[in-house]
Amino acid sequence: MTDGRERPRRPYAVDVRDGRIGEVMGNEGGYVQLRPIGGGREWDCPPESLREAPPGEVLRARVRRLNREGRLP
Repeated sequence: MTDGRERPRRPYAVDVRDGRIGEVMGNEGGYVQLRPIGGGREWDCPPESLREAPPGEVLRARVRRLNREGRLP
């Protein structure tokens, strides 16, 4: 049970065309919109080019992003 303060979780998927992991934001015109973990520009992916992202892959993508942001001046 939630108290209304939690952000609803969205599923994560892997775009098998290039291996990018994204948060599923919605569907438009026969494509699925994905947003990079941590934010950024969305991209469109055909549904047949998606697979579910296992939790370990999502965690690795989050850590990579945090490490990359930590190195910026």
